[in-house]
Parts: sequence; C-alpha cells; structure tokens
Amino acid sequence: MKELSRITEAFSESVIREMTRICDAAGGYNLSQGFPDFESPELIKQAAIDAINQEKNQYPVTFGEPELREAISKKASWYNNIKCDPETDITVTCGATEAMIATLKAIINPGDEIIVFEPFYENYGPDGILSGAKPRFVSLNPPDWDLDLTGLESAFNMNTKAIIINTPNNPTGKVFSKSELGEIAKLCIKWDVFAITDEIYEHILYDGTKHVSIASLPSMQDRTITINSISKTYSVTGWRVGWAIANKIVTERIRKVHDFLTVGAPTPFQHAAVVAMDFEESYYLDLNDHYNKARSFLFDLLERTGFSPSLPEGSYYIMTDVSSLMEWFSVDNDVAFSRKLIELTGVATVPGSSFYSDPLKGKHQVRFTFCKNWDTLHAVEKALKKLSF
Repeated sequence: MKELSRITEAFSESVIREMTRICDAAGGYNLSQGFPDFESPELIKQAAIDAINQEKNQYPVTFGEPELREAISKKASWYNNIKCDPETDITVTCGATEAMIATLKAIINPGDEIIVFEPFYENYGPDGILSGAKPRFVSLNPPDWDLDLTGLESAFNMNTKAIIINTPNNPTGKVFSKSELGEIAKLCIKWDVFAITDEIYEHILYDGTKHVSIASLPSMQDRTITINSISKTYSVTGWRVGWAIANKIVTERIRKVHDFLTVGAPTPFQHAAVVAMDFEESYYLDLNDHYNKARSFLFDLLERTGFSPSLPEGSYYIMTDVSSLMEWFSVDNDVAFSRKLIELTGVATVPGSSFYSDPLKGKHQVRFTFCKNWDTLHAVEKALKKLSF
C-alpha cells in the first residue's frame, strides 16, 4: 500500500471524545465532554420538528438560509455591537468547528503563522496543521490565566497572519477583558493581522463579567472573523449550526471553502435557530443562573476532595491542578490520573496535556465540565466521596 497522508501523522484523535468513549464503556459520569445532559429548550425543539414537517428537508442555501443570516445579523448588532450585512458578511457552517477550519483555509498561505493562546481548545492544533499554518503559542498563566503581554508582543512578526482568541475560553474559563482585547487589537493593526475569535460561550458568564467582541473595537471589524454557533447557548451541541462573520472579501473565500467542505448546515436546524435567536432575555438569565450554581457546586466539591481548581470567569469548564493527588493515585501524569479517576470513581475528566503544544505543561492538570443536570452533579459528589485522603 502506498504511503498515506503525512499530515494525519502530525496529530491524534480528539482526547476529549476518547474520554467520552472510555466513560461510556465504564458506565461513568461524563464530566469530560462539554455537552449538556439536560433537556434542550422546548421551543427550539418544536421549531425543528415544525421545519421538518413543513418539508424544509432539502439542501439549504449553501452559505445559510436567508432567515438565519438575518437573525444572526440582528443578534450580532444588539449583543456584540457588530454591524454585518446578512447578504455579504455571514457564512452559516456545520458548527463553529467547521467555521474555524474554513476560515483558516480561506486566509492561510504557506509560511503564514498563527498565534494561539495556551492552554487551547484541542481542535486549534490540528486546524493549524490542516490549514498549513505554523502556530506560535503564547501562555496564559495559572491560576488566574493572566495574559503575558510581553510574550504576546514577541510572538508577532512579519509572517503572522492571524491570532485565535477564544473568549470565554475553553478550557480555562478565562474571559478576555476589553483592555486585554484592546492590546491585542493594537498588535493586530500594527502587524496587519487578522483576529479570529471563537465566541461560542458568549452568554455563559459569572460575577458580573462582560463579554466583549474584538470586532466591536475601533478599526477591528474588517480584520476580524467572528465565529459562533447555537451549540452551547441553546444546548443543542449535536445540531451543528454555526457561522463566521467577516468582511465581504474574506466571506467570499470562506463561503467557497465551506461549499466544498460540507455544502451546508442542516436545513431544519437552521430554521429552528432563527426561533432560538428571538428568545427573551429571561432565557439567558435562567441559563446563567443554572451554570452559576453548577459552577459553585463543582468548584466547592473539587476543593473539598483534594483538587486545586481555578475558578472560571466564563464558559462551563474548570481546570484543576492535581499535583497533590498524583502520589496517592500512584501515577505521574495527567492521562494516567484521568484513567485512574474513572476506575476509582466513574468520573471522567480530560487530561490537561491535550490543551498544550508541549504535553509536559499539562501533565499536572485536568479539566472538568459542569454543563450537567443536578442528578449527574449529585451523583458525581457521591462518587468523589469514595476518595479518602
């Protein structure tokens, strides 16, 4: 057999999805993968059923149904302070995952570099490889995940094409402040660099933290590609409806890549997304209320059971240091720790090394998610009590 693609040797399968498979096989409690295990909103489910029954089951407009692009434009205006033309500036994709790779394929040329903050969502590494970009990593420093501006400045150069910003951040829960985004914007303008922002956790915020889209800052709209989806905000991670907002010239390129990657996102779910984007403010308040309580519950539980968690400002993940527990577990790295935790308690987490370019940086960390119902969280509490230190 002839040699297969060398590119696919440069990265592994998703560790997050692997931990889900291990958890399912063990019949455990999945605090590894970030999907809600509670019911999706009734209105959005009914809207999808209605769309199917109304025979909205064939190919959509490739770059997004007109009604959805109009709804995205309106929501981006009132929530993100981004003005965009639904006809020329929006591409609907199969989730934020496709939006990211389509964006990179649309702007990257051989030799281009992208700046990625680490720890990072694990897809960004393979996305860089698949697009042909060379990544330069800039560390966020625990426990508060502070931004090292000096390190960031040194990462920019003439070969820098884009910087990826995930705010609120997965896996750390960091929310980039307006001041931090302003410093990033200055560097983007200085070096003529695109900002690619993954903002899918934009409504999941705590302690009065505010979400700011870098595209709303002066001189940044035309050099920003804003990526989002309905997955997290509306608890429908399996529907795969996302989008990218960019200027007309960039959007034309993204749309071409998207067309030949997936043709289009699921038609009935696009129409259901229109309904979701018209939800009243109370929906978002209720969502945040649940996650705020779940965050406090899991954070306190982890502290009580010997972990050293970092309190997130947004999203629904908690990164925690497990150095003090490793000796008791008789392990010396995060992967072995995560497997041992499932064995002893049935609780699944994600090894921290999957979020770093150098796995050694995450060998003492794991990530938990708390986007779960109260039955699951209370079961996890009971399970973790099996640990006796």
